[in-house]
Order: sequence, then C-alpha cells, then structure tokens
Amino acid sequence: MSTTLYSLAFGVGTQNRQGTWLEVFYAQPLLNPSAELVAAIAAKLDYQGGNQAIAFNTTQATALAETLKNLDAGQSALLTRLAESHQPLVATLLAEDAALTSTPEAYLKLHLLSHRLVKPHQLSLSGIFPLLPNVAWTSQGAVDLTELAERQLEARLKGELLEVFSVDKFPKMTDYVVPSGVRLADSARIRLGAYVGEGTTVMHEGFINFNAGTEGPGMIEGRVSAGVFIGKGSDLGGGCSTMGTLSGGGNLVISVGEGCLIGANAGIGIPLGDRNTVESGLYITAGTKVALLDEHGQRVKVIKARELAGQSDLLFRRNSQTGAVECKTHKSAMELNETLHLHN
Repeated sequence: MSTTLYSLAFGVGTQNRQGTWLEVFYAQPLLNPSAELVAAIAAKLDYQGGNQAIAFNTTQATALAETLKNLDAGQSALLTRLAESHQPLVATLLAEDAALTSTPEAYLKLHLLSHRLVKPHQLSLSGIFPLLPNVAWTSQGAVDLTELAERQLEARLKGELLEVFSVDKFPKMTDYVVPSGVRLADSARIRLGAYVGEGTTVMHEGFINFNAGTEGPGMIEGRVSAGVFIGKGSDLGGGCSTMGTLSGGGNLVISVGEGCLIGANAGIGIPLGDRNTVESGLYITAGTKVALLDEHGQRVKVIKARELAGQSDLLFRRNSQTGAVECKTHKSAMELNETLHLHN
C-alpha cells in the first residue's frame, strides 16, 4: 500500500437515526500529509488504500493520539479532544483527488477550500450534490428532515425552541471555518466550500458560493457564483450577478483579474483580465455583441464578448442612445483587434 495521500482529516459529525452521515466537521484537515504520518494512521485504522471514510471510536482516538504524539503534535492534540466526543467520529483518507464517493469525502473537500489549502477548481467535486443530504440547519445543528417535526416537538416539551435557520445541502462556512483577515457582514451568505482570501470584505448583500471566492483583498457587495474566482483588489458592486459557465463555451472557470470593478446590478459570463470595468446594470454573456471603439470613440468592429475573455484594461458600457454594448480600452481598438487576431 502506498503511504502517499492527497489529503486526510479526522472529523466529528452528525448522523441520522439510520446512521447516515448528515455533515462532518474537520478542525485540522491536511493536504499532502507525510508518509510517516500516513503509515502510522493506516496501521491503527487498518487502512488498505484508496479513498475511504473510516469510522472510529473514542478508544481508537486515544490510541491514535498516543501514536502520533511524536509525529504531529497538532493532530495528536486534536485526537485527544475527539476522544471526549459523544458524536460519531470519522477518519477520511483520500489517496487521490478523484470523484467523490461519500458524504465525509465531500465535506473534507469543502473544508480544504474554506481553509485555503486549495483554490476553486483545483480539486474534483464531481458527484458532490447527491452526497450532500438536504437537511435542516438548526440551533441544535444538522437535523434530518424526516426527524425534524419530532425534534421540534421534543424541544417544545422541554420549554425550548428548535430554531431552523435554513433547509439546504450546504451549511454556512463560519460554522466550520472562519478564515483569518476577513470581514463578513452576514455570515449566512457564505457557504462552506467558499474560498475567502485574506483582506476580503463581504458586505451584507454579498454572497459567495462553494468552489468560488476571492483571492483578496477586495470588496464583495454582490454575488459570486460557483465557478467564479476573483483576483486581488477587485470590487463587485451591490446586486452584481456572475455566471459560473461561459455561454456556448463549455464549463470554463469565470476568473476575474486584479483591480476589476463590476458595477451594481451588472454581471459577467466571461472571464475578465486585470483592471476591467463593467458599468452598472450591464450584463455581458459570452454571446453578447460588443462594438470595439477607437480612442476617438468611433466604432471599429463588432465582435462577440467571448473574444474579449481574459483581456485586460477594458471598459464595458452601454450606449445610452442606441443601447449597443461598447468596449473601450487603454490601447486603441485597432491594436486590440490585432491582438485578438493573433490569439485566434
């Protein structure tokens, strides 16, 4: 058996009454753990290779803590705490970054993103949706929907209130991970699996989906959809909406370069280079017809927006008289046209 792993983590989670995993919390996930650590864990848990989620008990947690004391003090201390758990424990070992096969695996990969160990689209999340059960996220944690009514009654009979915050497949990130150096005005609007870079501020109406995020620093006042990764120093204006795929271009990442401004109620369906501006209220899809303007504001050529994907120093605006979408650049439209011709 190989002692090389893509990732491993020890977690504590919630199961329903049938023993099905609802969620898992990993306090200290590891990326590319050492061979010595993997070998020691494999011997204690009878790990035979591949991607596995292995349930273990508190007695095993104590034994693992002792075994790892001289190999990884942090993981040893974590296992000592897990040995006190009244909730089910799981060790998730990923030999490779492959399609997901279990709920604990899915939660580990979401943790890797929110812990900033990997960036959006650097790992496979294939098959994630069927593996994330739709649950009630409550003041008492995750509750299976088929058990919710009974749990609510039990709480009332004790003079308590079981508050339901949401019903969803994804929990909010801050119940699992709070990244350093960020400001989050409404944490309920950031899902677990979001990558929130150092120096990022998310205002009250901002939203960041899983497998999306910001490199930071930057300001988010709008929506960062799955598939979007925003560069440093960018600003998404209030009510901004971005799409996770290019129209007609396949499942490509919508990246936003450094120093971009996407105005209020604006949106993009193409990747942006650095220092791009999209005026308020303008939504650009891959197929949007865009008129290139020269330094005198004269139209040179009409192209589809996908041909401008990834280009820097662009200003997208709508002509207030004709309604046409126009693009001005810091270089002449003729120079940009030549650049596009070379790329094509």
